[in-house]
This record gives sequence, C-alpha cells and structure tokens, in this order.
Amino acid sequence: MNASAPEPLSLQDYLQRILTARVYDVARETPLDFAPQLSAKIGQNMWLKREDCQPVFSFKLRGAYNRMARLTGGQRARGVICASAGNHAQGVALSSQKLGCRALIVMPVTTPQVKIDAVQSFGGSQVQIVLSGESYSDAYQHALQLEREQGLTFIHPFDDPDVIAGQGTVAMEILRQHQGPLDAIFVAVGGGGLIAGVSAYVKALRPEVRIIAVQMADSNAMMQSVEQDQVVELADVGLFSDGTAVKKVGSETWRLARSLVDEFITVDTDEVCAAIKDIFQDTRSIVEPAGALCVAGARKYAQTRAQGQPGQNWVGITCGANMNFDRLRFVAERALLGEGREAMLAVTIPEARGSFRRLCQRIGGAAITEFNYRIADPKEAHIFIGLGVQHPGDAQTLQDDLRAEGFGVIDLSHDDLAKEHLRHMVGGRTAQAEGERLFRVIFPERPGALMRFLGGMPSDCNITLFHYRNQGADYARVLIGIQPAPGNEAALDDWLQTQQLPWTEESTNPSYKLFLR
Repeated sequence: MNASAPEPLSLQDYLQRILTARVYDVARETPLDFAPQLSAKIGQNMWLKREDCQPVFSFKLRGAYNRMARLTGGQRARGVICASAGNHAQGVALSSQKLGCRALIVMPVTTPQVKIDAVQSFGGSQVQIVLSGESYSDAYQHALQLEREQGLTFIHPFDDPDVIAGQGTVAMEILRQHQGPLDAIFVAVGGGGLIAGVSAYVKALRPEVRIIAVQMADSNAMMQSVEQDQVVELADVGLFSDGTAVKKVGSETWRLARSLVDEFITVDTDEVCAAIKDIFQDTRSIVEPAGALCVAGARKYAQTRAQGQPGQNWVGITCGANMNFDRLRFVAERALLGEGREAMLAVTIPEARGSFRRLCQRIGGAAITEFNYRIADPKEAHIFIGLGVQHPGDAQTLQDDLRAEGFGVIDLSHDDLAKEHLRHMVGGRTAQAEGERLFRVIFPERPGALMRFLGGMPSDCNITLFHYRNQGADYARVLIGIQPAPGNEAALDDWLQTQQLPWTEESTNPSYKLFLR
C-alpha cells in the first residue's frame, strides 16, 4: 500500500521556513530605496527593493543557497545539478563554491553571455556548464536526464519549498524595512518562486497588502494557469525578458499563487524598456528586463487600475541586473515608445520641390528623433519620422496638422515590423536621383536647427535623401542627398560655402555607390 501524499505546507509552515532560512552566509540584506522621480511620474509612493545589489546581482542566490545548505553530506558529495536561464545558475555556482560541492549547470543557448561568464567565475573549477535548448523549459528537460544518469541532486530554480522559503526572505526584509502603511508589492513572475515566497510571508503577517504579479504578455504561464485553474504549458515564450521566459510554472508555486496573489498584470517589451530607464533615472543602476518588470507593472497599474487613488505606498522588487551591455542599444531605442513619449509616423508628401520644406515647417519645433527618406517615385515621397512628444495627445494633434496640410499619415508607433526592421531599411538605389550629391552634416541638437539649414538652400535644389537618428548627444549627424537643378550646380556650391555647420561631401564614397546610388 502506497504511503499517503504529504499535506501541503500551510502559511504558518512557510512562515517558519522563511524565518529560519539560511541565506545570509552568502546573501545580503538589500536596500529598500525610495524612487522620487518614478513616484512623481506615476502619482504613487514607490520604493524599490534592490535585489540587483546581491553579490550575483539577483535574488536567486537566496533560494539556491537555502536549498543546498540543507543537503546531507552524501548529497553534497555526489554533487548537484540545476537548469537555469542564468540567475539561478549564478546562485547555485556561488553556493557550490561556498559549500564545497560539484555543480553541473544546464542553461538555454539563448542565455546572455554575461550570465554564462558570471556562472563560471562564481563557481570556478567546481562548476561545469552545459548549454541546451531555447528556453528554461528545454534546459530543464535535459537537466532531468543528466540528473538520472549521474545520480546528482536537482536544485530546482523555483518549485521547491526550501527555494521558495529562501526567496521569501525578500518579503521579510521589506516588512521590516517598511513598517508603515503598505498598499501593494509588485513582483516579477517567471516560474513563480519569488512571488510564492513573498506572498506566503506577506499574507501570513500583513494580509491587507496586495500582491500584484507582473508578467510579460508573451510569457504569462502563471497568469494563464491561475485563470484556467490548472498548470498549463505554453507552446512558446518571448525571450526579451529571459529571466522570466518559463513555459511551465511549478505545481507548488502555482498552488500558492492561485490562493495568495491578488492581481495579475502583463506588460510588453516597450513598457519594460521604459521601466529600465525609469529605474536608471532614480538609481543610476541598469537592471535586466526581468528586473524592471515590477516597475513596468506599477506604471501600467497606475495608469489603468489606480486612477483616482494617488498617494498609495508601493514596493517593486528589482529582482536582477544581469544585463548584456550590447542590449542597451535596443533598450534605449524602445524606451521612449514605452513611455508614450515618441510617435513614429509614415508621412506621404508630393514629390515636388518645396514639399520637404513645407513638411519641416509644419513639424515646427517638435523634437525629431528619427527622419528617414529616399526619393523613389516621381509623384509621391514616403518619409519615416520619429517625433518626441510630451503627452500622448500631442502625437494626434501633429497628425491632424499634417493631414490638414494635405499629407497622408500612418501612425506606426505600435507596428512591430516598423519598429524592429523598417526604420533601419529606408533607402536603396533609384533612377530618380540623377545628379544627386551626398553630404554628411553635423547639426547642433536643438529644435529649429534643420529649418535654419534648409532655409537658405537654393529654391531649385531638390532633397532626395535624408537620414537622421537622435543619438542622445549634443550634436546630430545627418546624411542628406541634394539634387541641384540641371546646369545650376554653382548655386549649390556657393550656398554650401556660406554654411557654418561642419559638412563633408560623400558623393564619391564607395559604400554610397554600392547601396544608394
């Protein structure tokens, strides 16, 4: 006769496990920092629980060490194995070094190199890394196979009571550090270990505090599992927030989330990029996408669910900072869109001399973030424009103004194809640019500089190419093609000599001849 299954752990069981968790041999109590700029922006009092300040730059160290510190001597002697998108792996690596046991770590092939390098440096010679699969779930299956083959002890990244208890010490610190009124805690969710531990501790002691789970819209396995009242497995997950890219949550983390989490909210890539910028503005630290989910969720919650309820006290757990440096280019590019402070438009104007100038006049002093144009059709010109706006309504006002001028306008601000690809592909060869000359010009980065430059250009010159992207510097670098009127090149040369802006002619550049001429 089979033994009966053990009773599920109660809140009191978890409270005791959290209070006695062994985490501070390797982890530190992280700060709870008030975020003044973010608070002013969302109209709520926002504190950041800085788990990005851990030795491994992530909360994952807490759960990994608590689990491994409780292994028997025989288990440690045989060694451990884990599957991880990177942060849990670093926790296991550092724990293995501290406890003196071998660790085999399976990571998805999509794991950022910064995390792979960190795992090796934390674990040294005691750690062996195996890359397998596209996501955590794929790596997990391979790790289970290696566990059986080599007799290792599996250290689960989230679905284990000792791991959950270790992560719950984050909440223990929050309630000790913020003993006044607290309305909500925003928690990023992948497999659910952090939110399970946080919600168990908070609901045991402060049940009035709302626990709000934040997930990527394309990796929301926990939300779907709670909604369907069963653990579901996603066919695919988005990989931008690799730390939360989990196809299937744990059965124990699901059990706790189902009964303890108050609300779920999902965010997209642009919103997370904006949140990374928000955190940087207040802390001068750069978190990874998973680490910014809490702020992205809080921003969206303030806009959609907490209207008319300002001044609440919220905490967001910035759970990781293992960001690949190269990814910052993408984050900076998408942050303005995520804040609702950039509009991307496709504008169609007549392909006639003077139309380009009329467009610039209509745009006026608006902050241009990107401007791409290449002559291609004898009747119509299609121009890709990025514009900085202060308020969401400003973008619509500008569109109305452009249409009143007779220009065609399409809003591309929510078009992923345009944001990810087309903005970088405007250009190409054309027979319409006969006699074109190409120039690189450096503009001071301030409104009106372009109009002043164009104002004195000979009226019979035609602009055939224009490319500009805001790089966040004091000066803007612009590429411009100018087609002088037949037989009147001297007027263009005379005008150029009067310009005080630095410019260089590139009409003989080999790359121009290959791709644009």
